Amino acid sequence: MDAADFQSAEAGRVVRTPQGPPAFVPAPLPPRVDFDHALVLALSRADAALSELSGLGRQLPNPHLLIAPYLRREAVLSSRIEGTQASITDLLADEAGQSPQVPADDVLEVRNYVTALEHGVQRLDTLPLSLRLVRELHEKLLHGVRGETATPGRFRRSQNWIGPPGSTLASAFYVPPPVEEMKQALSDWERYLHRRDELPDLIQCALIHEHFEAIHPFLDGNGRVGRLLITLFLIERERLSQPLLYLSEYIERERRGYYDSLQRIRTHGDWNGWLHYFLAGVNWSARRAARQARELMDLRESMRRKVAESPKALALVDELFANPHINAARVKVLLGVSDPTARAALAELEQAGLIQETSGRQWGRQYLARGVLKAIENPTETNDDHE
Repeated sequence: MDAADFQSAEAGRVVRTPQGPPAFVPAPLPPRVDFDHALVLALSRADAALSELSGLGRQLPNPHLLIAPYLRREAVLSSRIEGTQASITDLLADEAGQSPQVPADDVLEVRNYVTALEHGVQRLDTLPLSLRLVRELHEKLLHGVRGETATPGRFRRSQNWIGPPGSTLASAFYVPPPVEEMKQALSDWERYLHRRDELPDLIQCALIHEHFEAIHPFLDGNGRVGRLLITLFLIERERLSQPLLYLSEYIERERRGYYDSLQRIRTHGDWNGWLHYFLAGVNWSARRAARQARELMDLRESMRRKVAESPKALALVDELFANPHINAARVKVLLGVSDPTARAALAELEQAGLIQETSGRQWGRQYLARGVLKAIENPTETNDDHE
C-alpha cells in the first residue's frame, strides 16, 4: 500500500503497522455528504424501488416459502464473489440429499450463508444490529469450512491485508487498521450504527457497509458479513418487510466499480462516487427482485390451478418453491402420510407436468420441478438489467 495515494484527511489517516508497512484508519462516520441534484435523484429512484419491493413482500401469499429461493440464490452469488463454485442447483440438490457436482466445502460455505442470514433475521426480534450480532453471523458463516482457521466469531488479533493472491503486507493495495486502531474503529462504527434520523436510511446503510469493509475486522469472511449487514439493516429500519433485497448479483456484475469506488473513499474521500454506486445497485436489485417475485407468484398460481382437485398434490406445490427437488421420503415427512400415498401424490404432480423424474430408477426415484428451478436460477431479464 502506497501511503502517498491516501490524500484525504477527511477520509482517515495512514499509520504504521507493528510490522512496518503503512495501514489506513478510517475516520469515524458520518462524513460530509454533498446532496447535489444527481445524488438526490439517485436516492429518490432507489428509495422508490425499495418501497415497491417492500410493499410486494407484504402481499406474498406464503412469505417463508417464496423467500427461500431468494435467500438461497443470494447465498450462492455472495459466496461466488469469494471464489466458491457451487450453483443454486448444487445447493438445492445437497439439501435434498443428492450429490452436488462441486466440492463439498463449496456447498457447505453456501449453506452456512443461508444459516447466517436466517439467524440474523430471527435475532433481530431480540437483538439489535450490533458487534455482538456481527460476531454471531461470522461464527455461523465460517463454521466447519475452510475459513474456520480464521477464528469464527472473533475479531482478528493480527494484521490482515487486501491484495491479489500471493501478495504480502508490504505489497497489498489496501491494509486495514492495526488491531488497536481497529478496536476503536469498531466501537465508533457500532455507535453510528445505532444513530437514527440524521441521514436517509439508504445513505446510512451505504456508509455502514463501506466502513465495515474498510475496518475489515475478521481474518476471513468480511465481504460476506458486510453484504449480510445490508439486508439486515434495511429490515431493522423497517425499509424491507421481508428479506428480499440482495446486492451480490449487482456487485458481481459490476465488481470493478465496487472495489474502485470503495478505494476512492480511502484515497480521495470520494463518498459521492460510492453512494452513486450503492444507490444504483439498490435500484437495480430491487426492481429485479420485484419482477422475480411476481414471476414466482404467477408460477405458483398456475401450478396450483393444475392440481386444484387434489388436496395432497396441492399441498406440495408451495414446498416445491422451498426446494424443487422432491422424492417420496420427503413427501412422507411433509404430509405425514404413508409411502403409497406419497407416491400417489407425486404421480399426480408428474401427470400435471409440474415435476419430472430425474433418477431413471424404479426405487428411490427423484423428481425435479424444472419450471421452479428455472424461475429461481434465471429470472427473466429486461433491457433495464443491462443499463
